[in-house]
Amino acid sequence: MKWRGRRQSRNVEDRRGVSAGGAGGAGIILLLLRFIFSRFGLGGVVVVGLAGLGLYMAGVDPLQFAGGASPATHADPVDDETSEFVRVILAETEDVWSRQFEAAGSDYPEPTLVMFSGGVTSACGRASAAAGPFYCPGDRKVYLDASFFQELDQRFNAPGDFPAAYVIAHEVGHHIQTITGVSDEVRAAQQRAKGEAEANAYQVMMELQADCYAGVWAHHADRYGDFLDDGDIEEGLRAAAAIGDDTLQRNAGRRVTPESFTHGTSAQRQRWFTTGYRSGDAARCDTFNAQNL
Repeated sequence: MKWRGRRQSRNVEDRRGVSAGGAGGAGIILLLLRFIFSRFGLGGVVVVGLAGLGLYMAGVDPLQFAGGASPATHADPVDDETSEFVRVILAETEDVWSRQFEAAGSDYPEPTLVMFSGGVTSACGRASAAAGPFYCPGDRKVYLDASFFQELDQRFNAPGDFPAAYVIAHEVGHHIQTITGVSDEVRAAQQRAKGEAEANAYQVMMELQADCYAGVWAHHADRYGDFLDDGDIEEGLRAAAAIGDDTLQRNAGRRVTPESFTHGTSAQRQRWFTTGYRSGDAARCDTFNAQNL
């Protein structure tokens, strides 16, 4: 992929190194204030508060004295190759989908991508890196532990830049579903579903549509900006095959049970990514009315 030196998105929050659990120094400060209030009353709390304000005005973070650091200090972005790559790929999705929405007569509300390490708290709750990349419709943010890129290479045998870009584009596909109302329709259908298997079937359709949207993105990113190298699409197809539900179950030594699928088979994921890539037409990504998934 020809990603180096391109525009980088500003819609990235780098939370690597931020603890997802507990209140850190702020929690310790609260406990300390409660103790002071119980011993010295409101006057003691006021004195401590004024002291903290004085430190803050002097440019000193008072939380450092409570064994923690402020979120602003922890959240300083890390200027490394992974950050640059993620910002460029997100920028490419912004460019493509802004053009697509503009052609349809509307604006594209850009999502935010949160980079984290270990675990993260979102509007959808707390998640660990083991959950993999995900999109939260509650805050319209994509959450990504960059270590998943290494997992693509080492665990799923899907090396290269494009599989990582495909994952980001897939999650942005879920953002498209949210802002177009598809996600709400799917959740409503799942609530009406007669059993887990039917609810899972709706989830599979939604995931395959996001794969198709990733293909649409790849089509236009290359068309607009000569973005892809020879072999990139093949890398993406290998990644799609590696994370198909049937392949994952088989590799885990489990019996393949289609009724438990939530993302689709390897063949389905490859097919719908290819549909989006070859057509470049988001309207061709209607997995919900397709005669054959």
